Amino acid sequence: MSSKFNIIHKDAAGRIGKLTTPHGVVETPTVMPVINPNIQTIKPSEMREFGAEILITNSYIIYRKEELREKALKDGLHVLLDFNGPLMTDSGSFQLSVYGEVEVTNEMIIDFQQKIGTDIGVPLDIPTHPDVSYEKAKEDMDITIQRLKEAKGLVKGDMMLAGPVQGAIYKDLREDCARELSELGFDVYPIGAVVPLMESYRYSDLVDVIASAKKGLDPTAPVHLFGAGHPMMFALAVALGCDLFDSAAYALYAKDRRYITSRGTYHVDQLKYLPCSCPVCIAHSAEELKKAHNCTELLARHNLYVTFEEVREVKQAIWEGNLLELVEQRCRAHPRMLEALKQMYTYSPWLEQCDPSSKSTLFYCGPESARRPEVLRFGRQLERLSIEGSVLIRAYPTKKDSDYDNVMVFKAPFGSYPQELAEVYPFNAEVPRTPDYESLETAYQNTIKLVELNPDASFTFLMDDRFDHPLVEKLAEMANFKIIPAKK
Repeated sequence: MSSKFNIIHKDAAGRIGKLTTPHGVVETPTVMPVINPNIQTIKPSEMREFGAEILITNSYIIYRKEELREKALKDGLHVLLDFNGPLMTDSGSFQLSVYGEVEVTNEMIIDFQQKIGTDIGVPLDIPTHPDVSYEKAKEDMDITIQRLKEAKGLVKGDMMLAGPVQGAIYKDLREDCARELSELGFDVYPIGAVVPLMESYRYSDLVDVIASAKKGLDPTAPVHLFGAGHPMMFALAVALGCDLFDSAAYALYAKDRRYITSRGTYHVDQLKYLPCSCPVCIAHSAEELKKAHNCTELLARHNLYVTFEEVREVKQAIWEGNLLELVEQRCRAHPRMLEALKQMYTYSPWLEQCDPSSKSTLFYCGPESARRPEVLRFGRQLERLSIEGSVLIRAYPTKKDSDYDNVMVFKAPFGSYPQELAEVYPFNAEVPRTPDYESLETAYQNTIKLVELNPDASFTFLMDDRFDHPLVEKLAEMANFKIIPAKK
């Protein structure tokens, strides 16, 4: 476990943590606003107003401009930006991905980052486009790993070092890269080259990339999702185990007159009302904001307020143990996000290993909830239930309870469980009175498994029309299972 990152609370694969840097402790999950050293829509010294504890800037841009380079070398990066908190610097890899080349070597940029006093430095990795061939992705990944090994030997002093995980969209490469870097030991593990996926709304592929990288990493290591700055996807990425985000979206969107919300983005000229209560939106009407001479700055401020509001929402969800409910709500903001939610639950076996076994109350939010880790965990634990004698399975209280040796409650999506556990998590779940098809599918599959595991018990199911499903026929065919229609 890294002594620089301590996990204090968990939910799904998400966690609240404390990352210790040379310039202070940062609570995660959080966002690092990107600071362009040439153009600052909002001054770095003002960033704490919005909730920012750590910023990120580009050491390559500073290195290339003589005036910035000399001041950074003379006074240090923190003086240059007028920010006394933790700072992370990128190496120029983004420029490498855009222009194909940069004017520095890995050794030069690592040395420069150390000399200007950055808190977290990044080697010059190779950001591979998602759609390259497997062979090209493997070649770039190998170069990245070699450069990271070189960087490990170059760092002297207090600077923390990031180890970017590459591998394009190939799950095995991402996992292999992560595992090798984890063995080398870095302070932060960015998941790189994912901006093209987010720009094209390929959130399902993004889920694969994150999950694959996480599988290869030490589960206690801090993870940074490079270039992810839209609050709509924070909950999803955090639930998969990401701790740090960065983006210039707050400023870039503002320059294009775009207004960020946790559900998506509006063009400010199309807004009749401002659906927000941040200081900017309280002080201006939609028309006033559109016509303001400093509209770009005001939009950037609003975008930052909303960004950090969502960070706090995610943290609270982790603290309360309902992060997955927040994920399911956010993922219904866009069809491609809903695809990502479905894809995330294909990793439920892995998520179940990370997810705490006890929380508050599970809220069923839709068909996807039937695939949650808690439901999968219950299905695996059915072998622990050893039942003998007569068993009544019912979905609601009945006077027939005393006629049976055992009474079990039927609740979709779980299935059947002893009534003594009704108030225990996750069986205290809040679910619809009329279950949907997907939740009944899972519930009946688990019930079938329970009956098969206890062939000497005799089961009676008090059936209600609300629970009709094709699998009921399979239950009716089982020798030790009887169905009685509930009286209306």
